[in-house]
Amino acid sequence: MKLTNKQMALLHVAKSKLDLSEHQYRATLVQIAEVTSATELDQDGFDAIMGFFEYLGFTPLTPRAKDYGTRPGMASFAQIELILALWHEYTGGKAGEAELNKWLLRTWKISSLRFLSKAMAPKAITALKSMKARAA
Repeated sequence: MKLTNKQMALLHVAKSKLDLSEHQYRATLVQIAEVTSATELDQDGFDAIMGFFEYLGFTPLTPRAKDYGTRPGMASFAQIELILALWHEYTGGKAGEAELNKWLLRTWKISSLRFLSKAMAPKAITALKSMKARAA
């Protein structure tokens, strides 16, 4: 089965993050998956290559926020991710989601990010950006 475009992109991101030369990358493909090009990889070969890249220190990014799905009128996944990132930067990583939920309840009268509406999300993002700027 052929790899998806996202899987191909992930291979190239890993290559650049690990600072592999083209020769090193091609040698890895040959030695690990016995192919000369990433387009020849199947799922097992992809898993083997990614396992090797992870052994070398590459960590693929995973979504931090819970994906509540596409809900009409509610904040998008990207907005929730941005709010969590801003909260993390504002608190220096010392306060978690429980403290964020307390702030949301106190400020916006909602108990969790999953209840944040599409209209309130930009306001919360702007407020967090302002809080972060004042703290700096």
